[in-house]
Amino acid sequence: MTTQYVQDVKHAPGGALDTEYRRVDGATHTDGVDATGAAIRPTWYGRLWDTWDLPPAERRLLFKVDGLILTFASLGYFIKNLDQQNVTNAWLSGMDVDLDMLSNQLVTATSIWTVGYVIGQIPSNLLITRASPRWVIPSLELVWGIATLGSYAVKSYRSLYALRFLVGLAESGFYPGIHYLLGGWYTPREIGKRAMIFWLAGSVGSMFSGFLVAYTHLNDVHGLAGWRWLFIIDAIITIPIALFGYVFLPGLPLQNKKPWWLNEDEYALAGKRMSRIGRGGKTEWTWAKVRRLLGSWHTYFLPLLYVIWNNGYVQNPMSYYLKSFNATPAPVPGRSYTVAQINNLPLVTTAVLIVVGLLQAWLSDGVFRGRRWPFIYIGAVITIAIAIPLRVISLYGSIKAHFALYWLCTMGNAAGPLILTWINEICSSDTEKRALLVAGGNDLAYVVQAIAPNFVWKTTEFPAARKGFTWVLVLQSLLIVWTSAILLLLRRDERRALNSPSEDEALAGTRTPSDADEKDVAHVGGV
Repeated sequence: MTTQYVQDVKHAPGGALDTEYRRVDGATHTDGVDATGAAIRPTWYGRLWDTWDLPPAERRLLFKVDGLILTFASLGYFIKNLDQQNVTNAWLSGMDVDLDMLSNQLVTATSIWTVGYVIGQIPSNLLITRASPRWVIPSLELVWGIATLGSYAVKSYRSLYALRFLVGLAESGFYPGIHYLLGGWYTPREIGKRAMIFWLAGSVGSMFSGFLVAYTHLNDVHGLAGWRWLFIIDAIITIPIALFGYVFLPGLPLQNKKPWWLNEDEYALAGKRMSRIGRGGKTEWTWAKVRRLLGSWHTYFLPLLYVIWNNGYVQNPMSYYLKSFNATPAPVPGRSYTVAQINNLPLVTTAVLIVVGLLQAWLSDGVFRGRRWPFIYIGAVITIAIAIPLRVISLYGSIKAHFALYWLCTMGNAAGPLILTWINEICSSDTEKRALLVAGGNDLAYVVQAIAPNFVWKTTEFPAARKGFTWVLVLQSLLIVWTSAILLLLRRDERRALNSPSEDEALAGTRTPSDADEKDVAHVGGV
């Protein structure tokens, strides 16, 4: 049965619209009420962390959920990105010579990892709509650790290719699975921050990899090159994370068993919070459901939004730029960089991304009242403004300018977790659709990523990468157009819903927001 809503539109201060959706069973969704329906009075400390403005019972619930879900998710994504960055840093720190990876093998290894990642992603996310994430995600984490450990012993790049495929396959369920899980526990005034913290934990992992490589005492310990120790460290960290997940990771409050660390009242409160915002529990797969899914514009437009974003940001070439000064003959005589400098100087770029990402998430959940799309536009404009000079200025004629642009090139990259959050919210009432489109967006993004870098981000063309920067300009322009199209479709659906009540709703004076096929709430998408 599809959830139905009444839409109440109120004029907020400054002329903005404050829209509330009241379900026909009496539940409501606003960005200004708690789970009991009482108005939330914002405080300055609640602006810093939203749970402080909630009643004690809801605050205790979120304290537990944040402490366990965010801990597992952030640690897991930290180690995933540590591993991905370790492959690049290992190549920059001697693996290229040891494994004879002197041509385009690094990009090929990344593409092969992506193939494994693509194959497993949608099946694993659909699996956790039926089996509890508590068992699925930690099991994949454990397999991932074992496959990563094997990377330390490879003797050729062909062996590395095989292991990177297995690592990608085991990793496939983690990122989309966690986003789906976040969508099952948090409301629009909370989820943007949590999604961003989870995603940025990966950036911290990328930074940490540089520091690991910088430690020269790892080299020749037990006769192993320093880059081989990077993969051993990845595996050692992963196994405790997997065990933590088996014990503490919960299912979803509307469709799985109560986790042991919540009491009955807390679990009921978690379910009530999700019912108030229109989140749906699992339903049976039927041909009618499949037809609705295939006939919905959501299925085609929403995943492609993430695909465009994921492939449209700058692949920062700073490490390659620094390493190019060590070539023979030297492009700039007398200027060279150590391995530590090559790995650590680009970390400023990641620090900038972390600051900008946190700022955008807090603004999206708070001042922007759950609207995600403004930050897609902002990021696209910033990225275009940075990609143009990187595309045209002389590579060695303005070294300081290149340093500044490289350090700032991630300022426009932070919209990704907010896009997946937006998909979670637009598809709120159908849990299978939500799982499929979150995974589908990430999956298709990596399909393109498995192919495009071999043509536009070739290792042999770094650090200039002029094809790559042209690719960025094209996709960022498309991102602006695609986001605008989605907003127009959401507004169209909202107008249709207001103008086309059903017979029962007409008698009751209610109207139901929907797209052409399903009663998803358009305004929850933050139009």
